[in-house]
Amino acid sequence: MADTVDAASLKGWLADGGEIALVDVGEAGQFAAGHPFLAASLPYSRFELDIAALVPRRGVRLVVCDHGAGVAERAAGRAEALGYRRVFVLGGGVAAWARAGYTLYEGVNVPSKTFGELVEHERATPHVTADELAAMRAAGEDFVLVDGRTFAEFQRFAIPGGISCPNGELALRIDDLAPDPRTRIVVNCAGRTRSIIGAQTLIDLGVPNPVVALENGTQGWVLAGHRLETGASRRHGRAMPADVARRRERAGRHARARGVGFVGAGEVSAWLGDEGRTTYVFDVRSGEERADAPAAGLVHAPGGQLVQASDQWVGVRNARIVVADEELVRAPMVAAWLRELGFEAHALAGGVAAAADIVWPDAAVWPAVAEPAPISAGELKDALGRGDVRAIDLRSSAAYRAGHVAAARWSIRPNLLRDFADAGGMGVLIADLAGIAGLAAGDLAEAGFAECRLLAGTPVDWAAAGLAIEATPKAPADAECLDFVSFTHGRHHGDAAASRRYLEWELGLIGQLDAAERAVFRIAPGRGAAFPPARG
Repeated sequence: MADTVDAASLKGWLADGGEIALVDVGEAGQFAAGHPFLAASLPYSRFELDIAALVPRRGVRLVVCDHGAGVAERAAGRAEALGYRRVFVLGGGVAAWARAGYTLYEGVNVPSKTFGELVEHERATPHVTADELAAMRAAGEDFVLVDGRTFAEFQRFAIPGGISCPNGELALRIDDLAPDPRTRIVVNCAGRTRSIIGAQTLIDLGVPNPVVALENGTQGWVLAGHRLETGASRRHGRAMPADVARRRERAGRHARARGVGFVGAGEVSAWLGDEGRTTYVFDVRSGEERADAPAAGLVHAPGGQLVQASDQWVGVRNARIVVADEELVRAPMVAAWLRELGFEAHALAGGVAAAADIVWPDAAVWPAVAEPAPISAGELKDALGRGDVRAIDLRSSAAYRAGHVAAARWSIRPNLLRDFADAGGMGVLIADLAGIAGLAAGDLAEAGFAECRLLAGTPVDWAAAGLAIEATPKAPADAECLDFVSFTHGRHHGDAAASRRYLEWELGLIGQLDAAERAVFRIAPGRGAAFPPARG
């Protein structure tokens, strides 16, 4: 059984320089409502599916916290069953953390969001307002608007005239988007962080163009009364630039000033074989490049998103990170930002091609999640008619509200033992992923279900088989929707109040930091300034 750690001791552990993973196993909505600053989100609903990627070394200190109902203890038991040897539970969960006087942070990707605000504060990143950008356009000024979000986000909504170039691509692509050094470059995102980091990336690189961030991104644009467009397809090119050597030299010079090391496959191999230290190896190229030329062993994490949401990929503080690209322009820039975020980050010499020379340790045996046997919609209809089955819908609460098998009850893994305490017989699970259903089936077996099956097909198939499908816009009740991130939910759907609150949240992050949380970051003082290397 996992040991318990109190809040004060955990606070000390997070600052002692050793490797530690603090994992919040609350569902997405609970996590966004309030969590410790350095906690990584891993909902109990998917715990065994994702823990190996987030926390790959089973000898690391692993602290699990929750939002009540004994979920942390259950998750800790699952971790120990997977072979984690140093597992702890935060006594009293996040409520005890707050009672001890430590801040619970709302929202998601809090470390990276806070980092963006600190960068702007420390480096005085220049910006323009939405109205100033509109005036520039009306006056016919020479500028290019670069959207630093993912292309998928750009397609959903964008500022008219913008060009998609995710932040991780800027160092490689900006010369082609703004070949005239007199052209002003404006970088935007949906809010603040990627606007700031994108603009500062170009400033730090030393591009000759004037560079600014668009203050408050697309949300600021809408709040100022301007319109967005949908379905835009403008984006950077995919061909490798002819002068890539010049761009490589420029990025490498900046990265070295930030303390980035360029490590070979042999050194990475030795690190991966080190049982006392965690090493992550990421492919930071675009998704299209990854699909065209996969790099065996490397985890795909597009560079801009790795900086924007580092806690989604890296669950272990004080671990090593190695990043790779094709041409040694993007990876050094990403590693430089990760250094400032407080990680020991390196670029793989030779790029993704060198991954073929890495000696990967023998694959650790991670027990596979047993997936329930399928059941057809027709079979479920017959079983419901006999009254000897319970249908349990494990999809998102939003999907359930929109339309579900009428006889199915919505539930979520943390609540299964509560919702089906008097269980028995067979359960039919409805889920988007077989792995999610498999985890739930294991818990339901402990609750007394003799057998669990997984409903095959789609809602269209279910209706065609004669199952009644109904929508329940108010059920489950809001309070039961643990998976739903209600935090400023409507900010991209015309809710001006939600947008204002979100932007105020981002601006207020720095003010919530205590000294230990602020010390996580290693913000460089300005463009091109020498920067001491992080640990390692």
